[in-house]
Amino acid sequence: MADTPPPTNVGAVADLYLGNILFALERCAMAFDDDARAEEAAFYRGIARKLAGARAADRG
Repeated sequence: MADTPPPTNVGAVADLYLGNILFALERCAMAFDDDARAEEAAFYRGIARKLAGARAADRG
């Protein structure tokens, strides 16, 4: 049985590593919170919400 080749398009890579991406976005937002930069933190949390929502819609 052959190994599955790694994904090569942006969507497939993002889907594969979505948990890691969401974690990194939250860590970024937390750092902005620590620096009292609430607007920037909200921006990155908004991106994370969009990605998580898209994943939920894909899974139905």
